[in-house]
Amino acid sequence: MSARPSSSPLDSGAVPTTAELQGRTYKRGEKVRLLEDIPGYPAGTTGKIGLANGVTWKRYWVRFPDGNAVGHVDHGLLVRAKEYDQFFVARDREAIEAEKAAELAAAEAAAKGDSDGGGGGDAASGASTGVEINGVVIAQSWLDKSAAARARLGG
Repeated sequence: MSARPSSSPLDSGAVPTTAELQGRTYKRGEKVRLLEDIPGYPAGTTGKIGLANGVTWKRYWVRFPDGNAVGHVDHGLLVRAKEYDQFFVARDREAIEAEKAAELAAAEAAAKGDSDGGGGGDAASGASTGVEINGVVIAQSWLDKSAAARARLGG
């Protein structure tokens, strides 16, 4: 019955991004659903916007079906009720795309590392410049000072 193929939820043209779904400010009376738990209400609970606050930090008073209102609910915790299911499809698609991008970046970094000389020449030059840890190069002089301090303190 569906005109779209089964792979369409992951097609970038089929589903808007999470930023697009949450980009617009909610108006008073709009029906929204929670994306995460807040005190007293689980994720997925439907409510209505009672009041919108904030210029740089968008937050809302949300009225829930039990008659209670909760204030200072962050904009990022809400999505329009009619777009709730689309939001999760978009979030899953974005997670898959981010994972693929990370794999591609790792593969490119590995390929670049292999083409730089195989590591034999780099080890000799790397010893004089320092050590790279988590992408940060620590100068050899700092490593030497640290080793001297440990020796001096008996460690």
